[in-house]
Amino acid sequence: MSLRPTLDFLLYQWLAAESLNQRERFADHSRETFDAVFDTCERIAREKFAPFNRLVDTQEPQFDGEKVILPQATHEAHKAYAGSGMLSAAQDYDEGGMQLPYTIEAAANCFFAMASVSIGSSLLTKGNANLLLVHGTEAQKEVFARNEFAGRFSGTMCLSEPQAGSSLSDITTRAVPDGDDFEAEPLGPRYRLKGNKMWISAGEHELTENIIHLVLAKIPGPDGKLIPGTRGISLFIVPKKMVGTDGQLTGERNDVALAGLNHKLGWRGTTNTLLNFGEGKYPVPSTGSGRPVAGAVGYLVGKPHEGLRCMFHMMNEARIGVGTAAVMLGMAGYYASLDYAKNRPQGRPVGPAGKDSAQPQVRIIEHADVKRMLLAQKAYCEGALALELYCARLVDEQHTAEAGPADDARLLLEVLTPIAKSWPSEWCLEANSLAIQIHGGYGYTRDFPVEQYWRDNRLNMIHEGTHGIQATDLLGRKVLMEGGKGLQLLAARIHSTMERASQVPELADYAKALGQALQQVGATTQAAWATGNPQDALANAVPYMQGFGHTVLAWIWLDVALAALQADATKSIAVTAGKLGAVRYFYHYELPKIDAWLQVVAARDLTCADLPEEAF
Repeated sequence: MSLRPTLDFLLYQWLAAESLNQRERFADHSRETFDAVFDTCERIAREKFAPFNRLVDTQEPQFDGEKVILPQATHEAHKAYAGSGMLSAAQDYDEGGMQLPYTIEAAANCFFAMASVSIGSSLLTKGNANLLLVHGTEAQKEVFARNEFAGRFSGTMCLSEPQAGSSLSDITTRAVPDGDDFEAEPLGPRYRLKGNKMWISAGEHELTENIIHLVLAKIPGPDGKLIPGTRGISLFIVPKKMVGTDGQLTGERNDVALAGLNHKLGWRGTTNTLLNFGEGKYPVPSTGSGRPVAGAVGYLVGKPHEGLRCMFHMMNEARIGVGTAAVMLGMAGYYASLDYAKNRPQGRPVGPAGKDSAQPQVRIIEHADVKRMLLAQKAYCEGALALELYCARLVDEQHTAEAGPADDARLLLEVLTPIAKSWPSEWCLEANSLAIQIHGGYGYTRDFPVEQYWRDNRLNMIHEGTHGIQATDLLGRKVLMEGGKGLQLLAARIHSTMERASQVPELADYAKALGQALQQVGATTQAAWATGNPQDALANAVPYMQGFGHTVLAWIWLDVALAALQADATKSIAVTAGKLGAVRYFYHYELPKIDAWLQVVAARDLTCADLPEEAF
């Protein structure tokens, strides 16, 4: 099956993406230019990514002691992607970009994620470069960001450490000034870093001339000790190879060494690394004496001790990207299992007299339970894709709308980002599990692709902030920030959809059910914080996020259904039937689940929190 019809419907008939061309920034574009981008990306994904998805899974990255070896197909895919201009698609013309709406860039990247999610690591490179455009100096933008957008360099984000994991306040990588004149360095105040970073995606490879690491480290206080917590964290550009102010490699290697490759359940096409910074394997000459000394050279980004604020610019973008990757893996499994169900004969229909073995077998898609599993996948994946594109549309609103709507978009994004990252990571993974189930025993073998899709997708509940961290962020911060204004804005948009749907006979009951769910989410939020004790409120943050997320997806589906009914006027009967079927499924089978999730949150149930360790 082709993804294109679904994207076209969501972009043009639901989100009205063409209307973005009325904005000054996008005035040169039209649906024709958008479609040309999709044509190119779809072709590259089909030719350079999809045929090698199994190859990169079976031929994992190997380290020969000097360099990491990847299949030639990975090099060809990266070259084709960089050559397409998609690394800088949403950037200004002055930056070599196309000034595409982010909505269109996000949609175009869906083709690559579905074809082979782990071949490329462009998400990190773009996020790295985007961060530098916002927080870097002019020299840092010119030397690092623009070479990343051009495809010469690639980028990473280096946060986690072996002993700290997601607890950034416990990182121990330290950065000290490199000489008395460290602030005079043209590329930014020059420091020496020492420490270890774990789980660094694309941390070592030969795909590009250079790798630009963005590294969180602590600058010691006046007493020489690291400042406790996150207050002392700063952000540094640490290139794998030293670079001159002209953007050319100097021929020197920076003191960054690969300590080992992590061998993962999925996403095997992307290297995942443990990196040692400053261990002395590649000593770099000191600016003072000129003698080679241990310590990775890093250039400060922004101000000292404001590294986490800068890095979050990249992390939020990465979280939406992770959600989209989860969606497309779920979608790939859905398409594969749908094709299998349409072609696999097994079983016979049950009539009043039972089964008649003399009758020919039917295809398994004719069985109600298989339709249930297919419909669940469709509801999860297409609904989640709509959510991700809606968030992408909010990014464009934030950057190009008038001040008031732009600020509303910012707040809505704050509230929706934990959902955009985590809901697809949980439920599109469930879609992959259902795809395996539809294949039966074959689904559990490597003869069919669905087992790989599940393995690849299992990572998405973990990286860029685990499920629990996203839930704590949602209930502990996002729904409360700025006096709960973001939650109020979301509720207003949901009410708007409900009002329109209540006037449509096919959707009126769903509008009522959505209103009840929204009211329950609001009451649960208040009840969770009734004591003002974070321990009481956050003990059940994940069930809260599940109930909140299902309510958001119910809203998304209802809004999509309104657009589908309008599409009937263009004779898109199959589209409308499919969308209304998914809405019906979601409201009958999925939305009722929120009662169980939100009940324990509202009651501030401490069953899990109070159970002593010895009881396990």
